[in-house]
Amino acid sequence: MIAVTIRGIGFAAPGLGDWPAAQDVLAGTAAYVGGRIDPPAPEGLPSAERRRASFSVRLAMAVAQQAVAQARIDPTTLASVFASTDSDGEILHHICQALASPHPEISPTRFHNSVHNAASGYWTIAVQSRAPASMVTATDEVFGPGLLEAAVQANVEARCVLLVAYDGPMPPPLLAMHPMAAAAGLALVLAPDAGERDLARLRMEIVDGAPAAVSGMSERRLEALRLANPVGRALPLLTSVARRESRSVVLALNAENALRVHVDATR
Repeated sequence: MIAVTIRGIGFAAPGLGDWPAAQDVLAGTAAYVGGRIDPPAPEGLPSAERRRASFSVRLAMAVAQQAVAQARIDPTTLASVFASTDSDGEILHHICQALASPHPEISPTRFHNSVHNAASGYWTIAVQSRAPASMVTATDEVFGPGLLEAAVQANVEARCVLLVAYDGPMPPPLLAMHPMAAAAGLALVLAPDAGERDLARLRMEIVDGAPAAVSGMSERRLEALRLANPVGRALPLLTSVARRESRSVVLALNAENALRVHVDATR
């Protein structure tokens, strides 16, 4: 059994610009109506890097900054785990277009953003961090492996870890190869020990489980959001935090295993 506490949350999805907005919807005190998602320009980056920041980078950094601000922690002290299925599908689309053209010339800026850990790199530049940073990918169930990796690091290294999960739809025709209905991002500041500002305690273990056993949402529109993006798989867990309740949720890891997470947000 691996245990961590949540000290900060950042969230962004269509119609939900931050964690307080999502918290109201998940707690049942506000209706979910959807809408656009438009992350702001990243804070802390030099002007050249800020201009180069793509949508996925802005999304990842926006939720990371929310979580760190709520946790009231120095971001330079945080190890980080970034988790994404496609990372920057828009950049990949432009590079594929360029390579398929009669004159295959690729913009250095776009190539710069094509690596899977681009958002992680922008984050460490923005906060001037030299702490360990890693990147996880695992198809549409990437949130479970990302949470497990961050929790293990927090326990083994006895330090706070920032988990940032983010994804967005790729442009056609790549979208047909990996359908995704919406963009979303989530960040959690995880700590290995209890503190006064904890939002919830998580205890998790790997179990045998098929995708059919994975926790879903009872409300139809929120279940659609859960399935619209890999980050949406975290909604049952976030619902427990928003409602300050104790429950167990199941997150897929792969075709054979799942991560059972007991959420205690009652205090």
